[in-house]
Amino acid sequence: MTTKQAIEKQSLEYYLNLKYPISIIPEEEGGFTALISDLPGCITQGDTMEEVVTNIEEARQLWIETVYLSGKKEIPLPFSS
Repeated sequence: MTTKQAIEKQSLEYYLNLKYPISIIPEEEGGFTALISDLPGCITQGDTMEEVVTNIEEARQLWIETVYLSGKKEIPLPFSS
């Protein structure tokens, strides 16, 4: 990939298809917290593992769509890629 290609903004679909590492933390009082450290502020909770996985997927999509449509900052690529 050339420098120019790396700088060009990709499509929204491109970013939505990226696979970001997710951290899931069990909470002492019950339930789980999930976060994507590559996407600052992308964090959610759920009472069950299934619920928190669903919630973090929705949070990831909303985070990417919001940042993409605002055009105010770049969407970081997954650290593991």
